[in-house]
Amino acid sequence: MERILVVGVTGAGKSTLARALSSRLGLRYHEMDALYFTGPGWAVNSRFAEEVPRLCAEPGWVIDSLGYPEVRDQLWERADTVIWLDYPKRVVMPRVLRRSFRRTVTREVLFGGNRETWTDWLTREHPVRWAWSQHASRRVEVERRVHDPRFAPLDTIRLRHPDETAAWLASL
Repeated sequence: MERILVVGVTGAGKSTLARALSSRLGLRYHEMDALYFTGPGWAVNSRFAEEVPRLCAEPGWVIDSLGYPEVRDQLWERADTVIWLDYPKRVVMPRVLRRSFRRTVTREVLFGGNRETWTDWLTREHPVRWAWSQHASRRVEVERRVHDPRFAPLDTIRLRHPDETAAWLASL
């Protein structure tokens, strides 16, 4: 495990696990959302598609993302391990609700200096709505990739509950 992708739906705990793996394994952690969103108004990094291949060329890393479409295949081709947080909606939704509520109330600064606002809760892209609407399609996408012959060499670890993830992490 030297080039690790932590994948799953919004709110599954990808970033939390990726940070823990980075610390335990001494690998550099890259937060995809922080690379993608670089300015106010959720501005997208115009150099994102150029920066990610450079990160993937590093000998060791942990990345917390299925991958944005423009770099998804590059990430999967360079990884040697995929940790799939395959949690059901009943686990993910309370997590993403709590996280978004906390971020909104505390005005927590996120990627590119952005914040979640009460108005954001009404948008289609809000993390709560995104997690709900994209849960099934994200699972299908990861399942498809896990069984894609191009990615057969990847070591895939599928974790279906936070307790299973905690036990696996403790075993490292």
